Amino acid sequence: MREWIDLLMVLVAVTNLAILGVSRLRTCIRLSAIQGAMLGCLPLMVAPLESWTPLLLALVTIALKGWVLPALLERSLVEANVQREVQPFVGYNASILIGVIAIAASFWFNTRLPLPFDPPGTLMIPTAFFGVLVGLFILVSRKIALNQVIGYLVLENGIYTFGLVLMPHQTLMVELGILLDLFVGVFVMGIAIFQINREFDHIDADRMTGLRDWSDE
Repeated sequence: MREWIDLLMVLVAVTNLAILGVSRLRTCIRLSAIQGAMLGCLPLMVAPLESWTPLLLALVTIALKGWVLPALLERSLVEANVQREVQPFVGYNASILIGVIAIAASFWFNTRLPLPFDPPGTLMIPTAFFGVLVGLFILVSRKIALNQVIGYLVLENGIYTFGLVLMPHQTLMVELGILLDLFVGVFVMGIAIFQINREFDHIDADRMTGLRDWSDE
């Protein structure tokens, strides 16, 4: 089972790199949905199936991360009438290079993190760190609000993966609390994106810096 978990972690890391290098927002949303669905299967692989907790967590995760949240983002994409981010703060080739550096940093963090037990998969902790770093990078390097929401999803997926490493030592309510925070966060961001698009005809967060105080004239 450890080999299957590590294979799943490799696929999750590949989706993170792909999100860094893709400009089309619809493709990024679908990649995040695939990543969420894959991570939804992870509780069934890291926890004993004698309990109903892993099955419930897997079903909730797949439903939210693989279907509900991507559907909300797809709807926001249609409402915003935007297809791709052309000029992010950091270019896509440079983003992939930074992603490779983040992978190396994640493995280095893994060697500096002592655990009292062996994780279910060798690559789970590095993949979790990598997801957090990629999510934070997308949040600060992209201008389009939808891309920033995707960065939030990737960040939460990293936190979720790290939480599953500790799953035998924590309750179901902790994981459901994380999922609830994710759902509320994306819901609020969706409302904000809709309002920004309706008022300003774009969702480029960088253009907010163009606002000026005209009271001195």
